[in-house]
Amino acid sequence: MAVQREWATPVAAGAFLLSAVTGVLIFFHIDSGLNKFVHEWLSWVLLGAVALHLVANFGGIKRHLVARRGQVLIGAFALILALSFFSPGGQKSEPPFAPPIRALSAAPLTTLAQVARLGPEQLRERLTTAGLQPTSDQQSLADLTGPDMRRQVQVMSSLFAVAK
Repeated sequence: MAVQREWATPVAAGAFLLSAVTGVLIFFHIDSGLNKFVHEWLSWVLLGAVALHLVANFGGIKRHLVARRGQVLIGAFALILALSFFSPGGQKSEPPFAPPIRALSAAPLTTLAQVARLGPEQLRERLTTAGLQPTSDQQSLADLTGPDMRRQVQVMSSLFAVAK
C-alpha cells in the first residue's frame, strides 16, 4: 500500500499544530485541562505522521540528504540531540521538587503532620492506609519508605489530599 501525500501531510501538519500549541502552553505554565496529557500522548501521532510523510515524500527527502545544506542542518540537530543527554559540568541535575521532598521526608512525622495540617492520629491513619507501619512519631517518612523518592511523593500525595 502506497502512502498518500493527500492524507499524510495534513495529518503531520495537524499533529504538529497540536503538539506545538500544547508545548508552548506547557512551557509558559498556562496549560489547563488535558493539555499536558494530550501533548505527551498525541505526540506519538506526530511521530507516526511524520514517518508517513517522509515515506510519501521520500524523493524530496533524498535530495535534501544529498545536498550539503541538508546534511549540515540535519547534522546540527543530531548534534544538539546528542548534547542534550549531558549535564553541563558533569553535574547530575535533579528535578527542582527533589530538595523539598527530601527535606519533608527526613522530618519527624510530627512535623510532617503539621505541614499537612493533620493531627498525629490522622497522619498515622493515612500512612497505614498507604501501606506503611509507623511505630513512633519521631520516625520520618524516609524511615518508612526508604530512599525511593517516587514512593515518598506517592505517600505525600495521599497525606496532602483534600477530602472531597
